[in-house]
Amino acid sequence: MNVEDFTAQHAPTDAAETFSLENTYTLDVAVDGSVLAKAGSMVAYTGDLAFTGQATPEGGITGFLKEAATGEGTPIMRVEGTGTLMLADREKKVQILTLDDSESITINGEDVLAFESGLSYEITTMDSLAGSFAGGFTNVTLEGPGHVALTTHGEPVVLDPPVTTDPGATVAWSATTPAVEVNTNLSDMIGQESGERFQMEFTDAGGFVVVQPFEEHA
Repeated sequence: MNVEDFTAQHAPTDAAETFSLENTYTLDVAVDGSVLAKAGSMVAYTGDLAFTGQATPEGGITGFLKEAATGEGTPIMRVEGTGTLMLADREKKVQILTLDDSESITINGEDVLAFESGLSYEITTMDSLAGSFAGGFTNVTLEGPGHVALTTHGEPVVLDPPVTTDPGATVAWSATTPAVEVNTNLSDMIGQESGERFQMEFTDAGGFVVVQPFEEHA
């Protein structure tokens, strides 16, 4: 492939939507005002955009959207201005959801990529899992209307309750609340972070659960 063909094939596309996919792994956000995004997920932007958050000694942005009662939070940066923003996270696949008015979803904090600033949100943690899984298993509950982008390792699977899942493979859920069970019959040889030891049980009918073919452990 020559240079001209390469640049033409991989040039960004114009999209009318606020959130759109540039490719499987890259989210394209048309910013006109503000948007909230996972800290460190910016790969490129055009226009006049400003990024705000708490600066670390290493120079990264780790601003906290909101702190949970445990003092843990989800590292989120606010992007303000007018322009086009491209976001990605460790070559994970990007999934875009549109939440209608009063429609909500709870997402593992590790898997939140971006959402419109007009969405209502609440940060919670699962005390029984905190410290055992990535991000202390901090979850973000978002309520529409608006767009939200989440990420998955590989193609997600959407399951109907009742279903039991591995916490490290559980990405999101809606209209259902999990209970955490501990299998004490398994030896520590497997490890306390094993999904076979810790399990999330979803029993509420009418909801759904999103899992991925990958276990995100601390």
